[in-house]
Amino acid sequence: MARRPRIENAGFHHIYNRGVEKRNIFIDNKDKEKFLDIICEVSTFYDFVIHGYALMDNHYHLLLENKRENLSNGMRQINATYAQYFNKKYKRVGHLWQDRYKSWYIFDDDYLYKLFKYIENNPIKANITKKIGAYPYTFIHDMLQNKLKGCMQESFILQWFDNVNELLNSLDLELSDKEQDAIKTFQKKAIKYKNSPKIVQQKLKLKDYFYDQMSKNKRNEMIQKAIQDGFTQSEIAKHLGLTCAAVSKVLKKLKVEP
Repeated sequence: MARRPRIENAGFHHIYNRGVEKRNIFIDNKDKEKFLDIICEVSTFYDFVIHGYALMDNHYHLLLENKRENLSNGMRQINATYAQYFNKKYKRVGHLWQDRYKSWYIFDDDYLYKLFKYIENNPIKANITKKIGAYPYTFIHDMLQNKLKGCMQESFILQWFDNVNELLNSLDLELSDKEQDAIKTFQKKAIKYKNSPKIVQQKLKLKDYFYDQMSKNKRNEMIQKAIQDGFTQSEIAKHLGLTCAAVSKVLKKLKVEP
């Protein structure tokens, strides 16, 4: 069966991934901290906002907003960087992730909140805790502990609710069967671009980034911007007449993981 095409539209996405053979991808809390650090480093570069998250032992959920059409590049960097860290730390080789990450494009505010609630309920569903916000490595826990990282400071949750008690009272209501069915139904839909009410800026072409007699520093700066905007290293290398290794070297000098 052909894979469902990625939706790169700027907007909200539910991102999910788990370990190969459902194995643990986080062995200890330091691993979870490292993963969050990687998420925020990549989010800063790719202009992502993390609106919600839950890190379980063998999988993770992210509620992510991309402001450019660069979701695949950013998520590839998050997963690859963490896999390199994990394999090196635990002296293992091979794939860490079961498959490429799964993503669902969100274009409905009501569903957006249901999904946030669903993600926060993951530790309760797994019988790890019985109370929203009690499990570390969820958005609400970090919010209650005043530990939200920079990439989470613009979450819609912080804007929608006037106070913490109002939010907690809302989240404490168990997900109804109707809400759970709505989430399952939504995730099975094949969302098409034309169904999205969001207006996405026309993606630039590579020729719009580079011009004749451009200085090397300016060229490198625009290579970085093109990567941020969703172009691949091979596309950029082909356009500039460079090797992929040369483009990778530029990115590493700018402290951007290929």
